Amino acid sequence: MNPVQLNGNDLSLDDLRQVACVRRPVALAGAAREKVKAARAVVDAVVRENKVAYGINTGVGKLSDVRIEPAQIGQLQVNLIRSHSAGVGEPLSIEETRAMMLLRANSLAKGFSGVRAEVIDLLCEMLNRGVHPVVPSQGSVGASGDLAPLAHLALAMIGEGESVVDAARRNGRDEGARISSADALKRAGIKPLAPEAKEAISLINGTQAMLAVGSLSLLAAETLAETADVLGAMTLDALHGTDVAFDERIHSARPHAGQVKVAANMRRLIAGSKIRESHKDCGRVQDAYTLRCIPQVHGAVRDTLEFCRRTFEIEMNSAVDNPLVFVKGMAEGDIISGGNFHGQPLAFALDYLAIVLTALAGISERRIERLVNPALNEGLPPFLAAGAGMNSGFMLPQVTAAALASENKVLAHPASADSITTSGNKEDYVSMGMTAAIKLKKVVANTTNVLAIEACAAAQAIDFLAPLTTSAPLQKAHAAIRNVSPKIEQDRIFAGDFVKLAEVIRTGSLVV
Repeated sequence: MNPVQLNGNDLSLDDLRQVACVRRPVALAGAAREKVKAARAVVDAVVRENKVAYGINTGVGKLSDVRIEPAQIGQLQVNLIRSHSAGVGEPLSIEETRAMMLLRANSLAKGFSGVRAEVIDLLCEMLNRGVHPVVPSQGSVGASGDLAPLAHLALAMIGEGESVVDAARRNGRDEGARISSADALKRAGIKPLAPEAKEAISLINGTQAMLAVGSLSLLAAETLAETADVLGAMTLDALHGTDVAFDERIHSARPHAGQVKVAANMRRLIAGSKIRESHKDCGRVQDAYTLRCIPQVHGAVRDTLEFCRRTFEIEMNSAVDNPLVFVKGMAEGDIISGGNFHGQPLAFALDYLAIVLTALAGISERRIERLVNPALNEGLPPFLAAGAGMNSGFMLPQVTAAALASENKVLAHPASADSITTSGNKEDYVSMGMTAAIKLKKVVANTTNVLAIEACAAAQAIDFLAPLTTSAPLQKAHAAIRNVSPKIEQDRIFAGDFVKLAEVIRTGSLVV
């Protein structure tokens, strides 16, 4: 694959996915390299002329009034990286770490950070050669960005801390070895960074950890939203629901983009179903909300995903460290301290994502209830069990779905509604964006598993309606489910089916 050319302006979520998940290489674009050099010349002039500038020759945070002598500037960089490497908890995944490295490199490539081009080149080489810093997931309040996670990234760049390096492929999967960063860089043929003025603060200030975790969760959420339409349509058909509520005229009268899109998708998915044709004249006026209002609920989810995508793509092409360097001429410019590192825009979006995925899992769980409840699933066996009584069927899978849906409700409490004072009251209002990102990961996993249970139940219900058949698109989805989860003829252990179906959902194989 051709390298993604980083210039700080047009990185996309698809680029991020390719670099983080399928190892597409990266490089600093030529034009961006010149902008980076111009900003660096401004920093070098400040150091040479011994002018006072925050983060260049001063302490940081509450210690910003402490002047650093020129001979101590190099040691200051190392001290900042070491002292801020204070994270705890489970490390970020390799994919999340790669996304964070990519985002950090792209932000620096905008040319407002004042680092040398060598710093960005080093991040690119670590990505391209598979050197991944071990980054603890906890320790960020999303104030000066994700200080602790980014410091652990920078720690590996100077040859300290630990990294995971790519190893030989064993048992059909890549296995990484966790070793010292010094050894990891040496094995990859990469020289550690000797950070110069301002480079430490430029590496550790920013929102790249929460954005990396959030971006990968958003990509997963987009697949979940598309999958939910398919499973909602299967459940609707299995329950002899009507497609009248998806009439284009209804949704044109309330034209939210997501709602209109989902309604059209539902019409497409149901079209041609022999099951639908078999009960067109049954006299039922309308279905329950979980079926009738799929466009309104799923559509609102999609609109939120679009909002989050816009927010994330703006952030991933922004300068988010502090201070920023604005070039005015040859080695001339302004170095201005501000607050672009604050994670509030992301924190709100991350919390919003958790809330809408909670709704997506919630409506799916209610559809599962309608499939299994003998008081609601007219024409289907109780709990979708062949020989109900001797067999319990889907009685407990619905309980699992209910547990996951309710856990999501707890996790949907917004982290961004909180704040806590840090750094001697200098950083007195924080975003808690990383907390929002970490709990979002669990919401994504829970929602995936709820949809896996609906997939299993909906396929079972469709089977009970044979010889009537569903539509061509839904038959394709049914086949994908049955490829990993055979029809339940009698009680068996469901857990393995759900693991396999969750993976089918993650890969987008049910999107038809």
